[in-house]
Amino acid sequence: MDILPPSPISPQSSEHLAPTFSQVAGEAADTIVQPNKVLLVTELPTTPLVAISKDHFPSWKQAFKQALFLFGVTHLIYLFLTYLAALFEVKNFSKTALPLTTLLHRWDRWDTEHFTSIATQGYTAPWKTAFFPLYPFLESVVSFIIHDPFVAGLILANLASFGILMILYKLVAEDFGHEHASRTSLYLSLYPAAFFLAAAYNESLFLLCVLACFYALRHQQWWFAGICGLLASLTRSAGILLVVPFCYEYLRSCNFQWKKIRWQSLNVLLIPCGLGMFALYCGWQFHDPLAFSHAQSVWGRQFRLPPLGFISSLRLIVTNPMLTFTSIHNVIDLSAGLVIGVLVVLSFIGPWRFRQRTLAYALYGAVAFLFVIIFPSTIGAPLQSQMRLVMEVFPAFMVLAMMGKDQKVHTAYMLLSNGLMIFFLLQFLTGYWMV
Repeated sequence: MDILPPSPISPQSSEHLAPTFSQVAGEAADTIVQPNKVLLVTELPTTPLVAISKDHFPSWKQAFKQALFLFGVTHLIYLFLTYLAALFEVKNFSKTALPLTTLLHRWDRWDTEHFTSIATQGYTAPWKTAFFPLYPFLESVVSFIIHDPFVAGLILANLASFGILMILYKLVAEDFGHEHASRTSLYLSLYPAAFFLAAAYNESLFLLCVLACFYALRHQQWWFAGICGLLASLTRSAGILLVVPFCYEYLRSCNFQWKKIRWQSLNVLLIPCGLGMFALYCGWQFHDPLAFSHAQSVWGRQFRLPPLGFISSLRLIVTNPMLTFTSIHNVIDLSAGLVIGVLVVLSFIGPWRFRQRTLAYALYGAVAFLFVIIFPSTIGAPLQSQMRLVMEVFPAFMVLAMMGKDQKVHTAYMLLSNGLMIFFLLQFLTGYWMV
């Protein structure tokens, strides 16, 4: 995948407009320059030559409409499945009537209570620092208005989820075109664990901050990228990984010439500030600046070389009977990790790889994926929650969207992801282990 980078628009002259275009999946691209306009002709092996101009780039209004459609359809699915989940509690032919509040509290599962507890009581124990502060802080702010931190968390998560769909569409459309952006948004929306973006978890807030940071980087808005990175690292420790695409994008804007580096590069230091602020709080509150890291021991997470978590998971699958809780859940998390891992590899090699101008996506995808898999658990499932966590590796969905140009790949993904998403959501809604 190759593009022309986004350029800041100078208010002085329209002659300096340099729109962003994509050369997809390693095909050749030629640039045609006309007065006050740049056209890119992209040659695809299965597609006629197409010309894309700046005028055809999607506006934020178009991104809003696209996001609204996907958000509306997926949430109708969530609502209908939440309604149907009552049948798992009501016995056959029973006249028992469940209260309507059941629909809401079906979503109050697992980690949601940790976030609401922090929002209402603060960090009362060191192990709670495993849950970073920005999301529960915002929950507490919104709960001043609605007086229910759980509902506040749902509102925040769903607003962030809508923002994700908007920014992701706009970001990908500017770099690779409308068709690619539509598929990327669709594939993320129907990922089997995508319902966590609507649950009262911090997943959606974190991914929103990451995408906003990337959009700012692609438009060379370094200070805003730094602020978004800071917010991301206040939401999850993985936010610090945004230092990697920031450095790459800035160096690329300087044509990788050290002499061209200016003071704007210092904005990268904002990104780890979120993590640093939380470390200072942990040091003050619990006399341990790394309490958030040490808290991972509660879940048995510790550093191990990347393949070891996968090997441990595979060993459990082989040594346990096929139809056991341990075996099935290890299959789920191992499969998700392998699929996303393969997509990350394909972002560097093969026909769907990112080229130099878009390599920041691949670099972030690689470090984000490694960050997930190098801390497996020694308790129960080594890769627990991996199906949810690898969803944050959004460049993998961009690669998948390119592969989805093949109708068979598209149909296979839609059928598999839809079926799995429905099953996993019903598991979550009925209180079964799905985190």
